[in-house]
Amino acid sequence: MTAVATAPSRIEGPDKVTGAAVYAYEHDVEDVAYGAIVQSTVARGQIRSVDASAALAVPEVLAVLSCENAPELRKVDDGELAVLQSRRVSYRGQIVAAVIATTFEAARYAERLVRIDYAEEAPDSELRADHPRLYKPEKVNPGFETDSDEGDVDAALASAELVVDEVYETPAFHNNPMEPHATLAVWDGERVTVYDSTQGATPVQETVAKVFALPRENVHVISPHVGGGFGSKGTPRPQVVLAVMAARALGRPVKVAVTRQQMFAITGYRTPTIQRIRLGADGDGRLSAIVHDVAEQTSTVREFAEQTAVVTRMLYAAPNRRTTHRLVALDVPTPSWMRAPGECPGMYALESAMDELATACGVDPVELRIRNEPETDPETGHPFSSRNLVGCLREGAERFGWHERDPAPRSGHDGPWLIGTGVAASTYPARRRPSKARARRDNGRVVVELAAADIGTGARTVLTQIAAETLELPLDSVRVEVGDTAFASAPLAGGSMGTASWGSAVVKACKLLIETGRNEVEVDTTEDIEKAEPFARHAFGAQFVEVRVNAETGEVRVPRMLGVFAAGRIINPKTARSQLIGGMTMGLGMALLEESTLDPRFGDYVNHDLATYHVPVCADVQEIEAVWIDEHDPHLNPMGAKGIGEIGIVGTAAAVANAVHHATGVRFRKLPINLDKLIAAL
Repeated sequence: MTAVATAPSRIEGPDKVTGAAVYAYEHDVEDVAYGAIVQSTVARGQIRSVDASAALAVPEVLAVLSCENAPELRKVDDGELAVLQSRRVSYRGQIVAAVIATTFEAARYAERLVRIDYAEEAPDSELRADHPRLYKPEKVNPGFETDSDEGDVDAALASAELVVDEVYETPAFHNNPMEPHATLAVWDGERVTVYDSTQGATPVQETVAKVFALPRENVHVISPHVGGGFGSKGTPRPQVVLAVMAARALGRPVKVAVTRQQMFAITGYRTPTIQRIRLGADGDGRLSAIVHDVAEQTSTVREFAEQTAVVTRMLYAAPNRRTTHRLVALDVPTPSWMRAPGECPGMYALESAMDELATACGVDPVELRIRNEPETDPETGHPFSSRNLVGCLREGAERFGWHERDPAPRSGHDGPWLIGTGVAASTYPARRRPSKARARRDNGRVVVELAAADIGTGARTVLTQIAAETLELPLDSVRVEVGDTAFASAPLAGGSMGTASWGSAVVKACKLLIETGRNEVEVDTTEDIEKAEPFARHAFGAQFVEVRVNAETGEVRVPRMLGVFAAGRIINPKTARSQLIGGMTMGLGMALLEESTLDPRFGDYVNHDLATYHVPVCADVQEIEAVWIDEHDPHLNPMGAKGIGEIGIVGTAAAVANAVHHATGVRFRKLPINLDKLIAAL
């Protein structure tokens, strides 16, 4: 019986469209109170005093928490979680107080009545490539070496026939999932139940236990449905701590939701980057040297170093390679994960530079990438478990009609419209982490339980398919339960590793249930993963884009986008296509629309809502398609699957930018490519 590789609709779909699916803020408990966050209006300084008298005079207000009366928390590595523990203000928008009231409306009203007096200091909030406080972090996310250096790069560049030496910049990007971050905390003695919008119930359980000095088993996290995350919910955010703190202090349940505007300060974002790429090549475009130097920002509260240049270490063959990452700690919120952290901004720079090299040497951009295909992983020397980048490029070129293009920039015209096409490669690691899973028999059905997270990606559905195929049962004979720490512990949904990690545990549990004939089993995949063979495991893809640029108005239209991917065995074609197209859509937004604009005078992002932070809509692209090539890879996991949640965004922005160059003859090296830049250039 085959369940994998079929395309059932999402199992929880009816609950979502009828409103039966319950999200974190919607859980109904008795005697609940509501918390409203008070944010700092300065970017740097000290709190002199907090005047909560006017807020406390509002009849429905129960308490105002601040640095002057908040319960003491245990210190943890993440300084963002030290909520209300200090008078120090480290960025504008930091949580400096909270109003708790019997109604949501009263809490929001009284929040505006809290008066805070600051000893304000001038902030340093602007990233510069020559910033005097740039430093080398010990590691970059999630644990890569900060720098790499192999061969004699300087000599190779000096002797190269062709050299590309350019700087590419990306702004800050904010994740903006549909469901804002929200938490409901309910204490019962020394035990707490936390309903949270999270990409990982188990990490929230671990963090709350540490911050509040509780045994882990005293923290129960429930998160059955999550309305998106894109990385911003990958780690517990400050509202979790605030809700748990307030509920304990008041002795009653407390709900805290982060508003859309507040999300721009306290729930993470993608760091801006300044990237210098140097490519050395012969006249045929074969690389002899690659150098990728990155400057990016972190906060003074917690270090986060995005692994922007790591992908450059493994994508193309070049005997001489060097990559560096440098950080500056600024008076800004802490950056964090955003879909394909590192690979996404890094590939924008690398793939733009490859396009510039193709132009310089007169080689077709698809052919240039094929000529620089490595036989083994250039970084580790390990063989690839499978690597079908060339297949994706060739398949995409055929489907897109790539070979019909005139390679000369500004060669396509339709009245005032300039027409161009662009291509870029994509790659993302095929990761897997240890996970547990529990399987039990229940009145003729099999129930599988694990604390995985379904953040809108269809995790329930694909895990049900995996279980059904392993058990040789129809889908309706299997039920998969996720999002609860009462189930077997599981890693977070992130890093494109959810299905690979959880699915491995599900397969093992279902097999053990069959083999033993028992009514219930629980398994752990830690030992299986530790014994994994030394292969380089990555998904690959190629993005093709056509653009139309109006030479008179600077408008950009995208008639079509195509992504071709090699991602192992596709568990569910319907949900896979949705994920890949979603990633490509975010990449389109990155290229043309999205930008968090910092005002350095205030140290704050001024466009902090969806009216002023622009994201793509259906009218921004006429035709978008994602396809994949068949790929059998026995070195991955029992399903033979690679993650697909992030590879769709990687490479897309570069493909769009390369298409704009082909259309206009102008190279834009700073995103987004918006009307202002286009009008000035054209």
